[in-house]
Amino acid sequence: MKTIIEPFRIKAVEPIHMTSREQRQALIEQANYNLFALQSKDVLIDLLTDSGTSAMSTAQWSALMQGDESYAGSPSYFRFEAAVRELMPFKYVIPTHQGRAAEAILSSIVGGSGKIVPNNTHFDTTRGNFEAVGVTAVDLVIAEGIDPSVDHPFKGNMDLEKLDKLLADQSDNIPLVVMTITNNAGGGQPVSMANIRATSEICKKYEKPFFIDSCRFAENAYFIKLREPGYADKSVKAIVQEMFSHADGMTMSAKKDAFSNMGGWLALNDEDWAMQARNRLILTEGFPTYGGLSGRDLECIAVGLKEIIDEDYLQYRIRSIEYITEALDKIGVPVMKPAGGHAVFVDAREMLPHIPALQFPGQALAVELYLTGGIRCAEIGSFMFGRQPDGSEKPAAMELVRLAIPRRVYTQSQADYIIECFEEIYRNADKIKGLEISWQPAAMRHFTSRLRPI
Repeated sequence: MKTIIEPFRIKAVEPIHMTSREQRQALIEQANYNLFALQSKDVLIDLLTDSGTSAMSTAQWSALMQGDESYAGSPSYFRFEAAVRELMPFKYVIPTHQGRAAEAILSSIVGGSGKIVPNNTHFDTTRGNFEAVGVTAVDLVIAEGIDPSVDHPFKGNMDLEKLDKLLADQSDNIPLVVMTITNNAGGGQPVSMANIRATSEICKKYEKPFFIDSCRFAENAYFIKLREPGYADKSVKAIVQEMFSHADGMTMSAKKDAFSNMGGWLALNDEDWAMQARNRLILTEGFPTYGGLSGRDLECIAVGLKEIIDEDYLQYRIRSIEYITEALDKIGVPVMKPAGGHAVFVDAREMLPHIPALQFPGQALAVELYLTGGIRCAEIGSFMFGRQPDGSEKPAAMELVRLAIPRRVYTQSQADYIIECFEEIYRNADKIKGLEISWQPAAMRHFTSRLRPI
C-alpha cells in the first residue's frame, strides 16, 4: 500500500485550547517575542522541541508500576542498565536526569582553558556546557551540511580531512572528539556508518576518545538502513550496535529516542573517567543507581529503548517528516533537503532575504508562524548561535526554523494544518519584519532573551 499509517491507536486525548490571531498577538507581545516565554496552553501545535514531549505507550505506562524508588541498588536501575547495554556496549552506564546533565558531567572531566572539542555540529547545550568550562567548541560538518538546498544522503557527516588536520595541529589540547547523531543543529541530518567508522579510526590514530551525542540514534540507524549500501538487509538493532561499537562513550537524552518524558545517561569505557563522573553525579544528580531519576523513569526508558528500534515505527516517523517537507517544498517554501529525522527545517535566510542575519530572520519567521496558526517552533540561527564567546555578534552558518515533531503525538490533519499556515505566510513573506534584542542573559540567550520588532 502507498499510504503509511500510524502504527498505533490513540487511547487518551488532551484538548487543545483554540485562540484567535488577535489573542496570539497580545500573547506574543507579553512574551517579548520569545516563544519559550509562552504558556503551553496558548499553543495549538507545539513543535518547540521533540525532547520529552513523546506520547508514552501502554507498555511504558504499565512499566511505571514496577518502578522501585530505593535510593541505592534499585532493580529499576538494573533493568535500565540492561536495556542500554543491549544496544550500546559500554562498560559503565551512569543515569542522569537528562542529556545536558550528562554533557555537564563529561565537560567537567575534560574541560579547561585552552582545550578544544571538535564535533560535526555542537547543539546549544553541548556547546554551552563545554564553553562554560573554558573549552572552544569547533564544528567540522561537511560543506554540504551547511547548504540547505543541497541534496546529500548524509549531510551530518564529519569533515574527516578537517578533523585530521585539527588533531595533527592541536592534539595536546583536544581531550576527546564528539559526533552528534542525527545532526540536530544541522537540520536533523544523519551520519553514515562509513563516516562514524572513519572518525573513530582518526581518533585512534591520535589516541583520542570518540564520544557520540546519541539523542536520535535510532533515526540515524534507520537512515543508514535506507541510504547506505550494504545495510538494507540489516536490522536497525544490528546497525545501532555497530554504530556504538566504534565509540568509546556516549551522552544521551532519553527524552528523544527513548520515548521518555525525562532522563538520560552517560556511558563510557574509561574506568577513571567513570569514577570521576560518578563522584560528580553524587554531588549534582544523585546516587549512581538513580542519577536524579525516579525508578519509574528508569522503567520507562528501558521499555522505550525496545520500542524505538521497531522498524514500522521508524518508517512512519521518517515518512511523517518527509510528508511535511515535501509539501512545503512544493509550495515554494525553502526547506532543508533531504528531510531530516526528527524535524522539518525551513531556510529563513532564503525565505526572508530582506531581513539581515543579525535581525534574526529565523526568529521573525517563528513568531509569524505562531501569529498565523498558533504553532510554536524554534529558531536555530543567529539568535541561538550568533553571539560569540567574546560578546561580539557573527551571523550563524544557517538561519533555520526547526519544526520538531513530538513522537506519537500529532496526526496527519494537524500536519496538513501546518502546511496550510505556511501557504499563507509564504504569500505575505515580504511583510515580515526583523527583530532586535532588548535584553539578554549572559549565556544561552535564546531561552530567556526579550525581543521587539524592528
